[in-house]
Amino acid sequence: MQKIGVFICWCGSNIAATVDVEAVTEAVKAEPNVVFSTNYQYMCSEGGQSAIRNAIAEYGLTGIVVCACSPRMHEATFRKTAAVAGLNPYMVEIANIREQCSWIHKEKDEATEKAVILARAAVAKLNRNVPLFAGESPVVKRALVIGGGIAGIQTALDVADAGYEVDIVEKTPTIGGKMAMLDKTFPTLDCAACILTPKMVDASAHEKINLYTYSEVESVSGFVGNFTVNIRKRARGVNSDLCTGCGVCIEKCPSKGAKSEFNQGLCNRGAIYIPFAQAIPNVPVIDHDACIKFKTGKCGICERVCTAKAIDYAQEDEIITKQYGAIVLATGFKPIPMEMYDEFQYAQCPDVITSLEFERICNAAGPTKGKVLRPSDHEPPKTVVFVQCVGSRATVDCGKTYCSKICCMYTAKHAMLLREKYPDTEAYVFYIDVRTPGKSFDEFYRRAVEEYGVHYIKGMVGKVAEEDGCLLVQGSDLIADKQITIKADMVVLAAAIEPDPTARSLGTMFTASMDTNDFFTEAHPKLRPVESPTAGIFLSGLCQGPKDIPDTVAQAGAAASKVIGLLSKDKLMGNPCIAGCNEPLCNGCSSCELVCAYGAITYEDKLVIDHGVRETRRVACVNEAVCQGCGACTVTCPSGAMDLKGFTNLQIMAEVDAICR
Repeated sequence: MQKIGVFICWCGSNIAATVDVEAVTEAVKAEPNVVFSTNYQYMCSEGGQSAIRNAIAEYGLTGIVVCACSPRMHEATFRKTAAVAGLNPYMVEIANIREQCSWIHKEKDEATEKAVILARAAVAKLNRNVPLFAGESPVVKRALVIGGGIAGIQTALDVADAGYEVDIVEKTPTIGGKMAMLDKTFPTLDCAACILTPKMVDASAHEKINLYTYSEVESVSGFVGNFTVNIRKRARGVNSDLCTGCGVCIEKCPSKGAKSEFNQGLCNRGAIYIPFAQAIPNVPVIDHDACIKFKTGKCGICERVCTAKAIDYAQEDEIITKQYGAIVLATGFKPIPMEMYDEFQYAQCPDVITSLEFERICNAAGPTKGKVLRPSDHEPPKTVVFVQCVGSRATVDCGKTYCSKICCMYTAKHAMLLREKYPDTEAYVFYIDVRTPGKSFDEFYRRAVEEYGVHYIKGMVGKVAEEDGCLLVQGSDLIADKQITIKADMVVLAAAIEPDPTARSLGTMFTASMDTNDFFTEAHPKLRPVESPTAGIFLSGLCQGPKDIPDTVAQAGAAASKVIGLLSKDKLMGNPCIAGCNEPLCNGCSSCELVCAYGAITYEDKLVIDHGVRETRRVACVNEAVCQGCGACTVTCPSGAMDLKGFTNLQIMAEVDAICR
């Protein structure tokens, strides 16, 4: 027979202001096998935990119910408290009387009645509970970072500096990400390359870091501490071990018609190319779609001029299989497509550009060598209009409802750089609100207005039209309460940012949760901001949500610290709340195998004794190390053979019966 103790938390006034905790304490004393019931102001505090430990010892409790906040907050805390007192940690039940009760009710009588029902249900389930014991699994002392931008590089460096092997997988030919495309960074206006390039060199030279550029993750299996990942290393057409990076092949390539992805399509590149001068690795890659050799079988000039004999047209993709203890997703972002915004004439007029394209124009290594020139006629603009929130904070289907966070600051930076290079050029900024939530950010924006004379206009741009070689920007000035038209030579659109397109497929592959905008979702927004709900998967940078470089680097360090904490363990305790199969009931239909997102269920032919009859049957087998206890198999199984330890059908029905009493 169970001996149950019930502990009710006030949570300050969060619970006690709406729930009569004394009434709940008295009510649960009448529940079956409850031998002790009490309440305390803060049950998660040291005093509250001490009261739990003392009660377990004094009353010989076999299980406890804690009526408090969400189990996502403090279930682990109370389980540890029970374990210290000698109680099996899985004989602890949490009744959520804060989020599910006090926070959503105004009437005290109604909230108190519901709190009693929730406590009663938890007691009923605990009466059906049995002690569970976690298994152990070894930890592979290696981490995988997917994405070679500043977030991925910083995460990898921090983990590698702690002494662990790290592999960086980057889909483009070089690490560096979007930050490598920038000219200056706000709010200090220091050179982006001067900050990033040393980090890239450090990552390349670090003895604990391996770079897999021009590569993608093909598949993944396993579980926290022991993931098996297949990496597709795409064929460069150049042998990295032989190439000296001399650049002769790039210079002699006759095919120069492909658009440069790194320069946002503002200039052309060769069929064999290095994205930018400081690229790491400094090894060219052959674009099969642009290469004459691959299209016609002719040419082959790069092979003939290469003195190192590094060109290898027959090179094929390579699949590399490795094991990892932890995986970090740092897949970054991209600006949303502007072609859908016809009102700004982006697709029709070359002088309407995005902020990232303007960044490349400003860059000394960009297509115009740092000179701000109109793409249409390569003349310096006399008037430039910057349009904020294009696609951000949108109420239409083609935009994003969220704020992209970085646009206000980089627009101020662009306007300042423009005025610095060309003091006679007028800069206008149309904005909804100026958002500067960072250290020295507001001062930076004020400099743009007060020192550089940038004209800020509070209002939206409704239309951009081309007329006689000029761009007519029609918008509203809400401060002056009038419609205005500005004749501009160039229009720069601050495009909203969204997750990289690879994020969705990777999220499916790693069973990492995502929101409706395809940003990865953290396990808890406050307590576990860099962890995915899937154990062993961590988040770094803009794949989790819009942020600037300082916040990205900070999150990269936080993700690295979590990875180091995981890899420092020799073994991990598994989750005992996993699926199990009642073999005599299993009919071998494969329904559970098909719905298992983790690949934890397989089928085997086993000898089964059913009502005294011995026969060989095809039955489900659960890999306990892989199972994450999601319960999908239990609701799918037509015969009721699959059940979830800790949340069995009997336990759930006991809760339902208690609620319905």
